[in-house]
Amino acid sequence: MNSRIFFWAITSALAGFLFGFDTIVISGAEQTIQRLWGLSPGFHGLVMGSALYGTVLGSLLGGWPTDQFGRRKTLLFIGILYVISAVGCGFATGPLMFVIARILGGIGIGVSTVAAPLYISEIAPPAYRGRLSGMFQFNIVFGVLVAFISNALIAQVGGVNSWRWMLGIAAFPSVIYAVMCLGLPESPRWLLSRKHDRAAGLKVLRLIEPDLSEAQLQAHAEEMSSANTSQTVASAFWTPRLRIPILLAILVAFFNQLSGINAVNYFAPRIFEMAGLTEKAALLQSVGIGIVNIIFTILGLSLIDKLGRRTLLYIGSFGYILSLGLTSWAFATQHYSIVPACIFFFIAAHAMGQGTVIWVLLSEIFPNRHRAEGQALGSFTHWLFAALLTTLFPMMVSAFAPAQIFLFFCSMMVLQLIWVKVMVPETKGVALEDMQQTLGLDVEH
Repeated sequence: MNSRIFFWAITSALAGFLFGFDTIVISGAEQTIQRLWGLSPGFHGLVMGSALYGTVLGSLLGGWPTDQFGRRKTLLFIGILYVISAVGCGFATGPLMFVIARILGGIGIGVSTVAAPLYISEIAPPAYRGRLSGMFQFNIVFGVLVAFISNALIAQVGGVNSWRWMLGIAAFPSVIYAVMCLGLPESPRWLLSRKHDRAAGLKVLRLIEPDLSEAQLQAHAEEMSSANTSQTVASAFWTPRLRIPILLAILVAFFNQLSGINAVNYFAPRIFEMAGLTEKAALLQSVGIGIVNIIFTILGLSLIDKLGRRTLLYIGSFGYILSLGLTSWAFATQHYSIVPACIFFFIAAHAMGQGTVIWVLLSEIFPNRHRAEGQALGSFTHWLFAALLTTLFPMMVSAFAPAQIFLFFCSMMVLQLIWVKVMVPETKGVALEDMQQTLGLDVEH
């Protein structure tokens, strides 16, 4: 693999690290914040979900700057938002300032889930696209792990303001990421199909594929340009022609969140405390979630271009059903000692299946002209349900027994298994310009 491509993919995927760190770091501070500001369960859910409402907005609008200003400038903008958010959370004087800062960070997260996987998919060769695009997910779970470790360490030494340090420390990696983005080139597909700058597009293609002859580069550039030109007649996004990728984007994001993954990520210490662990032990168990997450994400990334996206979704679905079913049983029968193991099993299933696949699949299934819009649709659906789940979870815990909650998540994963069997195609090794045929789309003339 071209070392330049690997470095560019790593840099853009670091948006995922900040995404993972920023979304999870609040789990160590949420109970302190509730006590400090005297928040009711309902209002606490809104404060906790504020970043996610920002992600809904960011993912909904993220396709516009990604297409209008380019992938590179959008990635840089994301870094700036992360810095502002981290500083604002660290110095928040009350719920209002805190919510505003979290929403800004959430907007950055939402835009990142559009721009970063899309950028990586557009610079990656087909044979490596799954692994390179999956690096976004790897960085998410790496950020999750670092956040859990950071929370556990700061809780020991931070004192009364430890929650401020937990949230504010994200400013440091955010600055590093923003600086690194300055070294990224623009996506050649954006230059050729959106900006119509053939000279600039060829210049980047020469960096990506230095072994190709000039004639081969010209042919490759022409293929990228013509893939966009062929779609000018039916250029609207919401058309029957795109019904298959639209449904895939919505459902992969829907099932991702209805597994309960964000409830576990955001409220892991609380879930472990419900199983009888002390507060400090619950924080340490949360570090275990991060470790399991990263190990099985690495395993998923190593297999995604070999076994394929569909196979990993099968594996993850069976793992979800078993782990969530056992967790429900454990709470129902008061076998609390197995709850941590069941949660780790659940995290492993998610990391190897949906966690690895979602951002890769979303970046592959739409034609060049509609890729940013399609990525935005999938991201919007993902974050809408994430926000609703995070907001409602504190009230769900108050109204329902844990066994009932985890049984509901388990039933949703049975539906996911049926969906994978009936509808999900395999996209491994297929060039982006050839994806229309793989998905059975009508070719436009």
